[in-house]
Amino acid sequence: MTEKKISTKHKLGVFILAMLTFSVIASLRGLPSMAEYGFSSTFYYLLIAIVFFIPVSLISAELATGWPKKGGVYLWVNEAFGQRWGFFAIWLQWIQNVVWYPTVLAFAAGALAFVFNPSLATNPLFMVGVILVVYWGATLAAFRGMKVSGIITTVGTIAGTILPGLVIILLGALWVFSGQQIQIDFTWESFIPDMTELSNVVFAASILLFFAGMEVSAVHAKEVKNPQRDYPKAILVAVVLTLFIFILGTLAIAAVVPQGEISLVAGIMQAFTQFFDAYSIGWMIPIIGVLIVFGVVGQVSAWIVGPSKGLLATATEGTLPPFFQKTNKNGVATHVMIVQGLIVSALAFIFVVMPDVSSSFWILTALTAQLYLIMYVFLFATAIKLRYSQPNVKRPYKLPGGNLGMWIIAGIGALACVAGIGLGFIPPAQLEIGSGLFYDGFLITGIIVLGGTPLLIYQLRKPDWMPKAAKKPVPKKKKKKKVK
Repeated sequence: MTEKKISTKHKLGVFILAMLTFSVIASLRGLPSMAEYGFSSTFYYLLIAIVFFIPVSLISAELATGWPKKGGVYLWVNEAFGQRWGFFAIWLQWIQNVVWYPTVLAFAAGALAFVFNPSLATNPLFMVGVILVVYWGATLAAFRGMKVSGIITTVGTIAGTILPGLVIILLGALWVFSGQQIQIDFTWESFIPDMTELSNVVFAASILLFFAGMEVSAVHAKEVKNPQRDYPKAILVAVVLTLFIFILGTLAIAAVVPQGEISLVAGIMQAFTQFFDAYSIGWMIPIIGVLIVFGVVGQVSAWIVGPSKGLLATATEGTLPPFFQKTNKNGVATHVMIVQGLIVSALAFIFVVMPDVSSSFWILTALTAQLYLIMYVFLFATAIKLRYSQPNVKRPYKLPGGNLGMWIIAGIGALACVAGIGLGFIPPAQLEIGSGLFYDGFLITGIIVLGGTPLLIYQLRKPDWMPKAAKKPVPKKKKKKKVK
């Protein structure tokens, strides 16, 4: 009886779980790209929440409560399709994160530019410099372990994401209700987007990336008192809060910055500048810029160790060469993170190759989304497969509607992912991307090289890749004594 009371006492409440979920996906970096759509961005946010965010959340909860051991995506896909595809899935979860770093750090560089000189936000060399300095600085900090990274992440999320997000929403509301000139129309006609040209809706595919990461927070689903009842409630709260920040933050930018002038990396600072100048508080521009930069550093600190640890965990089964299995005294996968940093450094120079900073930001965002969405297709297929191959596994949270319900929810999610992957190959009409051949060639090459590497590594694996600690010694047979 006592044990039951103690365990119940430490269960998570609905609101706490909702906050944990929100913290995983909270980010301001994507708001400028959606501000390009004006009021119709609201339509896209609601649509993607229904066809992607909610399906990923519920299916991840079933998998996390049915197979709660450490391993996440690797364990789930491994159970359904075998070790090769489990390694492939966890690799995609890691490598998309590597491609994501230059985009989020470019967003930080755009904010930092307004601290010194706003014109730097369009300077590709400034972008590359900030990406390299901040990323390698965060890497060195992460080498000291999760304690340091955890402090940076906590403070950064509150001061650099939640606070600026609320401020820009309040300023946007004040701007609209005080009768100031706004750059968008709030009408039913402007709410429904023009989908006649696919190149006009490409930015909407990036919302899939905004809502990604739910498979990480789903591990907490089993920690609520009643997963079947409380987890969906927590997801609903997280969805409402996320949509609140995303939609109102996007509209605040669109209301004051003309569509043709929105920068994908500095759009949020453009909006803050308009607001602060109008209310004669321009001295706050550098302050908000520093806060946003700190928020990005917090995000990078949160993600820089986690995915590499997930990849390292697969090494216990001999999927990685010994070089990548090295850790320091703090348990950090230093060799994986160094290779990760070299890839980030190489990708940063795309800002020098593309016509402008916004197009560079977008092409890396598209590649990140495509790699991640391929992993999600496997996640949805895994949930369906395990319903049939392991129906008797106890799942504290189980998607309602039986197998038909699973097919419907997972099917909707998978189709949304496939559509997002396809849209990624279409250059946005709003950007100058240069050669279409280079654009698609870069994405196809990136998917083949970065997505094909784990399959090649797995094919070439050797028995001596298995860590000694993981090898189970064969017990010696005891000699039977002869009975005289």
